[in-house]
Amino acid sequence: MSYEPASFRPCTFHDSVPRFLDGGDTPRAFLERCLEVIALREPVVQAWVTINEAGARVAADAATARYKAGRPLSSIDGMPIGIKDMLQTKDMPTEQGTPLLKGVETRTDSASVLALRQAGAVILGKTVTTELGMSHPGPTTNPFNPDHTPGGSSSGSAAAIGAAMVPATLGTQVVGSIIRPAGFCANTAIKPTFGAIHRGERLGFSQSHIGVHAGCLRDMWAVAFEMSQRAGGDPGHPGLYGEVVPRAAARPLRLIVMEAEGWAATDGRTMGAFEKILGQLRDAGVTILRRSDSPLIEGFEQAIGDSLALCRDLCGYELRWTLENLIERFGSGLSDSMMARLELARSMSIDDYRLALLKREEAKRAFAAIGGLADGLISLSSVGPAPLMENRARDSGVTHTTGLPAFNAATSVLGCPAITLPLLALGGLPVGVQVIGQPHTDAALTGTAAWITANIAPVVV
Repeated sequence: MSYEPASFRPCTFHDSVPRFLDGGDTPRAFLERCLEVIALREPVVQAWVTINEAGARVAADAATARYKAGRPLSSIDGMPIGIKDMLQTKDMPTEQGTPLLKGVETRTDSASVLALRQAGAVILGKTVTTELGMSHPGPTTNPFNPDHTPGGSSSGSAAAIGAAMVPATLGTQVVGSIIRPAGFCANTAIKPTFGAIHRGERLGFSQSHIGVHAGCLRDMWAVAFEMSQRAGGDPGHPGLYGEVVPRAAARPLRLIVMEAEGWAATDGRTMGAFEKILGQLRDAGVTILRRSDSPLIEGFEQAIGDSLALCRDLCGYELRWTLENLIERFGSGLSDSMMARLELARSMSIDDYRLALLKREEAKRAFAAIGGLADGLISLSSVGPAPLMENRARDSGVTHTTGLPAFNAATSVLGCPAITLPLLALGGLPVGVQVIGQPHTDAALTGTAAWITANIAPVVV
């Protein structure tokens, strides 16, 4: 199934709500249509670890009754949603992409999952993650070409949207695990401001984000907003600001091109397609700024220039204690990739970690310094289309089996919001373009994303 932007039809939810209210459709019927697509495409895509059809039908029937009575709980009441298998669900195992945790039942909902249930969402199943949300891949394939990766670590969450199985899924990101796979699978997705959506058990990572993959901007934002309204943000964080619908489309006056570490690694065809997007923006009256246009932008680029290694060190040090416990308990069973991360972490001292934290704060200060120069940043979501499944890219001592996160590590370090849009098609595979804002400008960023979606034509190469 080659990706063609003009003909691709993702699964969307908000446009069915009026029919739920007038009786022309029901959440139960919507769910059954999703299950039909899953039955058709799952044998190849393999996006799901577990599907709770019985529980989903009960929840969809309850939502149907609420719409019939004219009392839906929220804007996402009745929406089928997949949950990345890094997050706990009380009614399904949480296996975290490792055979060591096969069948483990926590009997607990993560804060985000509980918030979705309170909003009436239909928790359909658990989506495939890479091993412990890091690099070693699961079985999921790209929905547009099974020879290619869907990206990671939110592999199943991205692929389920690309395969039009459900309107929304949850993902998590500590380096590039939402934005890159979303771009590989033609999702619209958000990695929000750090701490804007309560991470629940993911609090052990100092830059883990919970975000949303979706078939459209409106569904993406509704899921993020409804979660934050109920569960809030992380402890000590104010949560997600905004309203239940995205902001009205607003043309940005100026956008800064973020090169990050991906610029030199991007192939010529992808770069040429991205430059065509920038050309359309200029033609529409948007001023495009580059690193050569301001010493502050150049300083920012230098500050984020080692973000991949910085993420490696931060994540490795913070994951070490989980890995040490798994080894003590099981002896073996972790991938070579994960063991390499552990050895790197074991070599770090507390002062090495403190230095990494200092570098992260310096990058954040450099980012804040360019805040007044433009309405946001724009960048590719990946260095090219999804690589073949057997490809292995190495960087900073880590094997990246699901694509190089060279355009993503910086935004994870910065803790800033990023929204990826499916704006490029190269050889039948999607590539995302992301817009990036200062912390807590998530809502305003949806206005930028809405304007780009309405006014910039996808580039097909």
